[in-house]
Amino acid sequence: MIEVKNVTKKYGTTIAVDNISFTVNDGEVVGFLGPNGAGKSTTMNMITGFIEPTKGQIIINGNDISKKPRKAKKEIGYMPENVPLYYELTTKEFISYMAELKMVKRNERKQKVEEVIKEMGLEEVKNKLIRNLSRGYKQRVSLAGALIGSPDVIILDEPTVGLDPKQITEIRNLIKELGKKHTVILSTHILSEVSQICEKVIIINKGKIIAVDTPENLERMTKEQNGISLIVEDPKNKMDKLKDKIKEIQNIEFIKDNEDGTKQYIITTNSDIDLRKKLFEILPKEEIVIFELKKTETTLEDAFIKLIDTTKQPSEEENKKSKKKSKKQQTEEKTKNENNNINKEIKTVKEDKKEEKK
Repeated sequence: MIEVKNVTKKYGTTIAVDNISFTVNDGEVVGFLGPNGAGKSTTMNMITGFIEPTKGQIIINGNDISKKPRKAKKEIGYMPENVPLYYELTTKEFISYMAELKMVKRNERKQKVEEVIKEMGLEEVKNKLIRNLSRGYKQRVSLAGALIGSPDVIILDEPTVGLDPKQITEIRNLIKELGKKHTVILSTHILSEVSQICEKVIIINKGKIIAVDTPENLERMTKEQNGISLIVEDPKNKMDKLKDKIKEIQNIEFIKDNEDGTKQYIITTNSDIDLRKKLFEILPKEEIVIFELKKTETTLEDAFIKLIDTTKQPSEEENKKSKKKSKKQQTEEKTKNENNNINKEIKTVKEDKKEEKK
């Protein structure tokens, strides 16, 4: 389980993440969404222990990542967006190196590496240099590096970016399989991907969590109107007067003329009204022939855009405060924080080596 409790991250006076809280339960596949600059990457970097929160707690399977970083990080497999790989290594050498970093026991290392290579479908390229692999295989190698050591939590940042449709389908199927054994947090801009893979969605904007729910519930809650797509043959142009016959219609929008002489319309009503039955009864009486009639569906993309658009904009006073500190001061503050984190990482590695010698 992942628990994020009242977490804030500041760079100088700039608040990247503002007092957020959420939980991810064991075995869940969760989509973590937000526009550029929303605080998404900052949050994921804090969960993985790469940067520390200014305030708040992040707990991974009972381990506070600030107080017990080695134990917490052992539970996490992270696949960054830019796929950082060592191109001079072969696939097998890279995964073996990751196994060593994650302190997989020496007597189990060879077997675990072979298991991950098989699970990721890398048998054919295990002895090839990474620089010679296709983009799709490089994504698989990076994912294998995240999986080695059997972590309970897998965090994937834009795992399908830059892939062709076939490779995207393959990676999606791999993520679905991972969800059967691991807790998965998936960050992506492809919202149809989230609808297909994820059981829960967390949306962040301007550093604040604005929604936590299932994709289906978010789609339903943000739906204000019912839409019906209609293709008809209307030689007497009676569609324009249909609102006089059916009072529940809010709007009739003409979409286009089709080559076969039919016309396409979108009819909208209140979200709690379904006019399909009434349209089937009335249109034939008006000498309008129905070729196609179907409800338009609200997508997760529609819900996402609506939630982002309705998020409160920062006030003028807040904007002034964020600009008070110079860019130079903010950069110095950020560099100082990153240096502190690097020193902590070095200390952790030294402690790990001492334990391994014991």
